[in-house]
Amino acid sequence: MSKAIDCACVVDGQGPALVMIHGIGARKTGWDKVTEALKDSFTCIRYDLRGHGESPLPDGPFGLDELVEDLEALRARLGVERMHLIGHSLGGMIGPAYARKYPQHVLSVGLLSTAAFRSPQDSENVCKVVRAMEEKGIGPVLDTLTQRWFTEAFCAARPEVIEWRKQQVMDTPAEVFLKVFHIYAETEMSPWLHEVQQPCLVLTGEFDGGCNPGLNQKIADALPHSRLVVLPDLKHAILIEASDQVVPHLRAFLDEVSH
Repeated sequence: MSKAIDCACVVDGQGPALVMIHGIGARKTGWDKVTEALKDSFTCIRYDLRGHGESPLPDGPFGLDELVEDLEALRARLGVERMHLIGHSLGGMIGPAYARKYPQHVLSVGLLSTAAFRSPQDSENVCKVVRAMEEKGIGPVLDTLTQRWFTEAFCAARPEVIEWRKQQVMDTPAEVFLKVFHIYAETEMSPWLHEVQQPCLVLTGEFDGGCNPGLNQKIADALPHSRLVVLPDLKHAILIEASDQVVPHLRAFLDEVSH
C-alpha cells in the first residue's frame, strides 16, 4: 500500500467542517459555487485528489483504499475532529468508503452522481469507455465523455465551460486519469453500503446514464438513513451545470443533520 499523499486544499468559511471530494479528472475548483453558497454556515474544505490539480503525483499503484487514506491524512493535518463529507462521482465512492472505515470522524455523507448496484451491462459500459481511452488515447474519447456529462442545451450555451472541463482532463496525467477511471469502474459499493450509519443524501441527475435514478434508488434503499433527490433534466456534471439546483438540497440536508 502506498503512503498517503498530502493533497492540496483550500479552506473557506465558518462552522462545522464540510469536506468536498471531486470526481475523475476534476478539481477542487468544481466546488467553488457550492462553497460560495455554504461558507456562511460551514467551514468548506475542497481538495485535489492525488495526481490532480495542485496535489502531488502518486509514487505507485493505488486504489480506493489509498484515496480514503489521503482523506484521513488531510483530516488529521487540518485538525478536524468530525466532518460532513460530500463527494461527486468517484468522490461519491470515496466519501462512504471513508465513513465506513472512520465512522467516528463523519457527521453525514453526500453521494452525488455516483453508482452502485451496477448490472453486468452497466459495468461493461463503463469498462468500454476505459478501454477506448487506453486504445485511442484520452483526447479522442473526450467528446463522448462530455456528452455524457452535460446536457445538449448547456453544451450549446456554454462551450467555454465544456472546453475548461476538457482541459482539466487533459491536464491530468494520463496514467492518473485512467487509474481513477478504473477505480470508478471497478468499485462496487453494494456489499457494504448498509454499514454506513450516518445520515446520507443521495442525489443524481434524471438523465445521468451511468449513475441513473434507478441505481441511486438502490443506493438510497441500502443506506439505513438516507434521502434520495433526482434533479430533473440533468446529466452527470451537476456541480458545474446546475450548482444552483444542487445547493438548496445540500443546505436543507446539512441544516437538518446539523441540528
